[in-house]
Amino acid sequence: MMMNHTLKSQYKVIPGTVITGKWHTQKYTIVKELGFGANGVVYLAKHNESFAALKMSDNGLSITSEVNVLKSFAKVQGSASLGPSLLDVDDWQTSRGLISFYVMEYIQGPDLLSFLQQKGQAWMPVLFLQLLNDLDKLHNNGWVFGDLKPENLIVGGPPPKIRCIDVGGTTMQGRAIKEFTEFYDRGYWGLGSRRAESSYDLFAVAMIMINSAYPKRFNKTTGGITQLRGAIRERPELRPYEAVIVKALQGHYTSANQMRAELLNCLSDHPGKSRINANTFKTQKTAQGQKNPHPMTRRHYRKSKKKRGWMEFFTIAMVAAVLYSLYIFLKL
Repeated sequence: MMMNHTLKSQYKVIPGTVITGKWHTQKYTIVKELGFGANGVVYLAKHNESFAALKMSDNGLSITSEVNVLKSFAKVQGSASLGPSLLDVDDWQTSRGLISFYVMEYIQGPDLLSFLQQKGQAWMPVLFLQLLNDLDKLHNNGWVFGDLKPENLIVGGPPPKIRCIDVGGTTMQGRAIKEFTEFYDRGYWGLGSRRAESSYDLFAVAMIMINSAYPKRFNKTTGGITQLRGAIRERPELRPYEAVIVKALQGHYTSANQMRAELLNCLSDHPGKSRINANTFKTQKTAQGQKNPHPMTRRHYRKSKKKRGWMEFFTIAMVAAVLYSLYIFLKL
């Protein structure tokens, strides 16, 4: 999407500038620029010895829309909302006229992919279960996130909690998506429209799961489900979740909660519920680079647990289940 370079160039705010709200008279000292996009510029600001994120825009309607989204997040999810808490909304009187701005909680922490690279892929299903839980509440309140991507997702805490730092793409259900990033957009891959509905966000969730195994992403070639399914099968850390990811890519889930339930099933250790099947093990290579010609069952796995490759895979699955069980106990 096009960025608002006019706003960025004409209303460049240097560090140290004090912004005083016209109506509420709150003062904010600009520390540095955090980023800019289609709807405005975001700055790190200091207020009463605390840090906050201040977003300004020359588009008052955009500000109003984003403020409504943040209010909706707070109403649905309370203090632990997916988006940042809203702190203030006002206008700044300048020599060039009024500039609308709002102030929100400054969320600190690594972005989602950086967190997974630091802490390990075992955290991937834990965080996605949490994300889907929050998205379900957002969708039930009539909104679709829209521009869902790792760059917009920060893992705060402790305990680790996914939070979003940009709600600019959030759109009311039934309307056209306002902002999108091609890699996470189903329209780009030829797998659906850009209509704001739950399945649009769930497609993006599936693409972020794929992205977690391909940190540098990959280029579109043939497109469609064939290319994406092939990418999933090339990464052993994604294969246990293939059925869930593919269903989300094809728009088969009617709600985030439905996708969450099936993802949770992938971590279940009860007989008949695990989605880690024989074909997953059949195609995985051993440490010597050879393919195992026989399907790996749980009994066979216990007998061959000295093999480093299998042990690593099993550990990832088990740790993820333990971590999520702990998370449920502490937070849900």
